Amino acid sequence: MIRTLFSAMALALSSVAMAACSSSNEKGEVQTETGKTTTSTAEPAKVYMTHDITPEGLIAVYEALGREAIGKVAVKLSTGEPGGHNYLQPALIKDLVQRVNGTIVECNTAYGGGRSSTAAHLEAANEHGFTAIAQVDIMDADGEIRLPVEGGRHIDYDIVGSHYADYDFTVVLSHFKGHAMAGFGGAIKNISIGIASANGKRWIHSGGASTSSWGNPSQEDFLETMAEAAKAVADHCGDKILYINVANNLSVDCDCDSSPEDPRMNDIGILASLDPVALDKACTDLVRSSDDHGKIHLIERIDSRQGMHTLDYAEQIGLGTQQYELISLD
Repeated sequence: MIRTLFSAMALALSSVAMAACSSSNEKGEVQTETGKTTTSTAEPAKVYMTHDITPEGLIAVYEALGREAIGKVAVKLSTGEPGGHNYLQPALIKDLVQRVNGTIVECNTAYGGGRSSTAAHLEAANEHGFTAIAQVDIMDADGEIRLPVEGGRHIDYDIVGSHYADYDFTVVLSHFKGHAMAGFGGAIKNISIGIASANGKRWIHSGGASTSSWGNPSQEDFLETMAEAAKAVADHCGDKILYINVANNLSVDCDCDSSPEDPRMNDIGILASLDPVALDKACTDLVRSSDDHGKIHLIERIDSRQGMHTLDYAEQIGLGTQQYELISLD
């Protein structure tokens, strides 16, 4: 039976977590993580969830979205830095990737390591088992293209792998976890830094100052640029995109880390939405509302990097809404 829960009341938050989560009053005013009040006119986005972290659970949330991935389908995920082990396992995602006849897509990294060249990146994908379940395309292997950014204040365009233009539909399959720079990684990070070419990654990290250097932007400027790049991808896709977050192996470190810290809290589940802001917000809410004491480490990582500012700004520029309806499929 499907049970419907509302973000403002259904997560049974502790008093500390309740203070941290966004909420709306009868005037439609939204109190954000940063304490700022804005007026929201958006309808709550639907976010579907299952605690069943299995191939069947992944198919279930995909089907619940009611949006079929058709045409040439890009499945954007992280193939994981060599040495790491928390990335989404091929055995978990195989059925969904093959169900949509998808190509696993990535772009090269901008920090060196084992995925900074196309050859090395494909080798990492092979070692981690992804080439055994689907074709893998390193999208900036042959260059890059620009996608316009509408409504941003840091960048006028996003720089993505040139192969991205070849795809008709994008399934954004993200491992939700912490991140050393962004605080957390979910759908927004996956379509911004993840789809950006190596030059595009430097463009985002530098706040739009450089494609050759990471620069030295303020933390807020970096996070806002990331949201702007995500909006460029979402606008490019229109309704030919959907978002799934798998909240397992909840390390404070990203899959781009070759030696990530071991998770200190238990897995949460799989969530999916047509709205990336609502999806990432639901995941952070579930971390905060968890009764698992180990959540303090992930919360500290998110808040020490001002991670929730990404969602506040993404909502401000029209990428999505932080108001959502959480629908359980269990």
